[in-house]
Amino acid sequence: MNARENILGRIRAAHGKAPTASPRERAAVASHIGARVLSPRPSLDWEPAARFRERVLALSSTFEEIGAIEEAPRAVARYLHGQGLPLNAVCWSEFSGLPWREAGLVVEARAACGDDLVGITSAYCAIAETGTLMLLSGSRTPATTSLLPETHIALVAARRIVRTMEEAWALMRAEHGLPPRAVNFVSGPSRTADIEQTLTLGAHGPYRVHVVLVS
Repeated sequence: MNARENILGRIRAAHGKAPTASPRERAAVASHIGARVLSPRPSLDWEPAARFRERVLALSSTFEEIGAIEEAPRAVARYLHGQGLPLNAVCWSEFSGLPWREAGLVVEARAACGDDLVGITSAYCAIAETGTLMLLSGSRTPATTSLLPETHIALVAARRIVRTMEEAWALMRAEHGLPPRAVNFVSGPSRTADIEQTLTLGAHGPYRVHVVLVS
């Protein structure tokens, strides 16, 4: 018996059970997990897109809404010019065909490295309740593009807004089955208050997160 089995066996003994779970107990647990019963949730009496925008701004991110993905390069250029930021960026491959140069930008479709200051991604979905972006890793969606640059710009399709975290996971299971190697959740710029309880942005990732909602 290893240490883990010893600890779990002592817990079960304290509840008057045998040291190891029976096949019937294991089947009951598997059935409960498979059912994915939702826990009690607060009232969701709000419009998802409006709630998402509200929470994004509350998380110290910035926000703009555009009507079509073809407008994204001009929206990104407006943001970068307004913030005095570099006009060079890296992006996910799905955006490689957008007219970046016409907007005065130099954008490469590749994973980010340590020298890249602006990263442009989409989001697998957006969670309205918390203003969170859900990003799935993959060969065409490298995680470094959202994690390494000082500025992360997310082009989010309005149709991919879900109400809650539970709905986000349900969507992922329905479309992909098993999760990818990494699932990243972005809730505003990286932050910490570990040092003297003073909030510091950009401690472990981007200083800035700009969300462009494509309606």
